[in-house]
Amino acid sequence: MASDTLWQRLRGLIRPGSIRPDRIRPDPGRPVATPPPRDTVGSTRVADSLRALLDDPTIPAALRSELASDFARIEAMLHKLERGELHVAVFGRVSAGKSALGNALLGREAFTVGVLHGTTTDAEHAMLDEAQHDGLVLIDTPGINELDGEARERLAFEVAEVSDLVVFVCDGDLTREELDALKTLAATQRPLLLALNKADRYGRDELDSLLQHLRLRVAGLVRAEDVLAVAAHPAAQRVVEVDARGHEQVREQPRLPDVAALRERLLAIAAREGKTLSAINAGLYAGRLTDQVSARIAQTRQAVAAKLIRQYCLAKGVAVALNPIPVADLLAAAGLDAAMVVQLSRVYGLPLTRAESGRLVAVISAQLAALMGAIWGMQLVASALKGMSAGLSVVVTAAAQGALGWYATVLIGRAAERYLIAGKSWGEAGAKRAVADIVASLDRDSILREAREEILKRLKARRA
Repeated sequence: MASDTLWQRLRGLIRPGSIRPDRIRPDPGRPVATPPPRDTVGSTRVADSLRALLDDPTIPAALRSELASDFARIEAMLHKLERGELHVAVFGRVSAGKSALGNALLGREAFTVGVLHGTTTDAEHAMLDEAQHDGLVLIDTPGINELDGEARERLAFEVAEVSDLVVFVCDGDLTREELDALKTLAATQRPLLLALNKADRYGRDELDSLLQHLRLRVAGLVRAEDVLAVAAHPAAQRVVEVDARGHEQVREQPRLPDVAALRERLLAIAAREGKTLSAINAGLYAGRLTDQVSARIAQTRQAVAAKLIRQYCLAKGVAVALNPIPVADLLAAAGLDAAMVVQLSRVYGLPLTRAESGRLVAVISAQLAALMGAIWGMQLVASALKGMSAGLSVVVTAAAQGALGWYATVLIGRAAERYLIAGKSWGEAGAKRAVADIVASLDRDSILREAREEILKRLKARRA
């Protein structure tokens, strides 16, 4: 079941015993057993991770600015953890009485009963009302019947991101729209409670039958014990009174909300696992943001690295094509490759010395020679041919040889990049396999064609 998944994840991510029940402030006149002292080791660990993410100096300022709203949410989650709050979203149709249920749980008129802020058509700009009581922060959301299917899905995930569990309110058998929304919420892996509101409209047997039916319909989405009946705003009760003269008088007597079962369930969850749920929710969100930041930084580095490799390809290709001294052009090219690798190591934040770079180029070149000996043989022959013809054959051979030098630099640069991304490691498969994968992944013909065209253009410009 989706709600069980999170409890299983709690056991995997939080060391057993590291989170103990929170203290929940009891209502006046309602005896509540004092829970054991809380142990905040697990939540403290998550809070430390959130602070580390917020203060990470390696995150570029431009990227931090671009993701400002995400970092603001992390900061809000950190404050929520520090205050020991459990955020509960009340979700459902407007007419199901979700705002009335929130008010009944709080014991005051905190939420507007009816359509929240008018008809909401854009979940991205939907306002969320909040109110707190007994360590629980209730979040009242726009009704799902105000939104189309795509907007409802966005809203569900937005609600999940700001809440630790969700109370889904219905007032009868679930419609297809409600069941779809419930499935979307379940996909967020937040614990779900299903509250059947307006229970006062049903007789005891009818109510029991409806609850059983609902438990069957939401099996796999909501646990059976988390399907509860409530009456947030029960209809007034007719009371017949007989006066001293024997005359009957009928009056309407308001009835108090009946939300005790749901309230006790929420308080029990808060006492038993509130801090754990809050910590896991914050940790999951922070994890997604960390992955997003890492991916964006990696993309930026890869873009810089690609530009750098191309610059060295061009420099090497032209240098090889123009150098009239046999084999000397290859030696000069090796120096360019080593310089390129030094620059790449700085891009990836793992600086290499010139000596380390030279050794890395030698390892990669050795693997390339073993894989592509024929190509390197052609390059040596072309280099020698240039020398014997006193440079007159440059027009015939220069572009071809320069293109091969260009291609070699692409391979060396990509291989070095993989080595650096893996933390200066070739992995278990070793250098041979890594270099072979690089060779197989690149379109040699298109690289050589681009290189020849670019080198010929440069050569013609020099001759003009």
